[in-house]
Amino acid sequence: MNPVSRYLTLAGRSVRILDWGRADAPAVILWHGFARNAHDFDDLAAALCNRYRLLSIDTIGRGLSEWSPEPDAEYTVPFYARQAVELFTQLELTTARWVGTSMGGLIGMAVAATALKDRISHLILNDVGPAIAPGAVSRILTYAGSPPTFASLPELEQYFRTIYAPFGIASDAGWRKLAETSARRLPDGRLTPHYDPQIAAVLGRQAATATGDAWPLYDQIAAKTLLLRGAVSDLLAEETAAEMTRRGPKARRIDIPGVGHAPALDTAEQIALIAQFLAE
Repeated sequence: MNPVSRYLTLAGRSVRILDWGRADAPAVILWHGFARNAHDFDDLAAALCNRYRLLSIDTIGRGLSEWSPEPDAEYTVPFYARQAVELFTQLELTTARWVGTSMGGLIGMAVAATALKDRISHLILNDVGPAIAPGAVSRILTYAGSPPTFASLPELEQYFRTIYAPFGIASDAGWRKLAETSARRLPDGRLTPHYDPQIAAVLGRQAATATGDAWPLYDQIAAKTLLLRGAVSDLLAEETAAEMTRRGPKARRIDIPGVGHAPALDTAEQIALIAQFLAE
């Protein structure tokens, strides 16, 4: 089954959503990581769309969603969370499950602890938690802040293979698909990653002024929670993951061997873990 591409105006911005499965099936929100897009969940959605309606989001500034004219105000988790609440309202979702990778998990935590607390039944956090290792943010900013350009798609693919090696994508076909769904062509004809470079500028400014953490938010989550952690993640520390199993929703934890930040959720084994949890 192929998805339907929908465009909704959420908090005043055009957002593209890949809509998989039947409209009357139980809903699952799929929200990607920082510089990624809705296609990251294609394998997962294709495997589960006979049981669920899966809604995979292009966050504003990424993919085919609108770029914000007010990046400092809108390339933020609170603004994305506001859009998520409007998504539930516009699609009349009374309840849903949530799968969030990295930034998508932060958005999931934000809404599951507050405005959508009674409407998110299952929350999967893919290699993210209430505390994030600063070194990982610095690593992400090194490649996201000034995205390079390339003459050909194979060159862009090789770049993605390098910066996204921790994802654990094992097949050549997987890397080619990632490149093809993550590229945009510039006016001079060259190719570059498909996101607004301002997302990194805003992240850098936020990181420089950030104080505190999100543990109080995490402690308010009532949803059944599964934590997937890349076993060699540089973003989600072992100590943070362990603490997440002891407080708040007391997440069930599964480490994915040989993978860093963040598991691509594209293998049969990873998809089976998710399918089992969502069915509980």
